Amino acid sequence: MTGKSFLYIVDTMLVIWAMDSININKIFKKNRIVQARVFYFLLGISLIYLVTSFLFDLFTSIKII
Repeated sequence: MTGKSFLYIVDTMLVIWAMDSININKIFKKNRIVQARVFYFLLGISLIYLVTSFLFDLFTSIKII
């Protein structure tokens, strides 16, 4: 397994754990459940990608990976 794959797995768990603390019911309109879920999913995917890219670039620049 490559370093970036390992980071994706770890970051996925961290992002899901962190996003679990958000109460999204107050953000979205009523009866927009599907749209809220799609937004939540896309937000999670975006955060996973951004955190993994940041950490991979950071570790690469200081030559850990």
